[in-house]
Amino acid sequence: MTADETIKRVVRAIDLGRNELSSDFDLNAGYTPPEGRVLRDASVLVTFLFRDGLWRIVLTKRASVLRHHPGQIAFPGGKMDESDPSLEATALREANEEIGLEASRVQVLGSLGSHETVTNFRVTPVLGVIEGSFDPRPEAGEVDTVFDVPLEHLMDPQNVRIEGRIWQRQMRKYYVIPYGPFYIWGATARMIVGLKHLWDKAG
Repeated sequence: MTADETIKRVVRAIDLGRNELSSDFDLNAGYTPPEGRVLRDASVLVTFLFRDGLWRIVLTKRASVLRHHPGQIAFPGGKMDESDPSLEATALREANEEIGLEASRVQVLGSLGSHETVTNFRVTPVLGVIEGSFDPRPEAGEVDTVFDVPLEHLMDPQNVRIEGRIWQRQMRKYYVIPYGPFYIWGATARMIVGLKHLWDKAG
């Protein structure tokens, strides 16, 4: 598949997945979220980078000193500010702040359906292509590492597994996608699995 064909397939996947929702509870049918909880809007930027003949997706390892989700693998992104005109703008702003990716360098392809997290966020994945090369600048104190994973690795079902741990006295299951020293799991892995589902449908 050529580089252009890959991006066309991603665009078809976006068209198929605009209304497909996911959540941290998808593998935990017995879990019921607390009544009356309020979901806060957020977005992440899922960027495709072409390097060394392969399409890759950019991810970050959060700083170990952070109060929330220290050391976890995540897409650049965060909660929507009142000054953000759209969730797309939120994702682009956060990516600029976290990894030094300027919005002008990103060709936005579209957004997928939102993902509901156990921490009460409604996260919208915004997909885009980085034009040209990219030299990341991790935000000190928030991002430890910026790395990229070949798209073919993330789209290979043999690289996806389900694990579990006790959380709030209940067994919680979640997706895991290991890559070298990086342990991709939770909401990030679930959004990648959702993208893989759409990728397969768009093939």
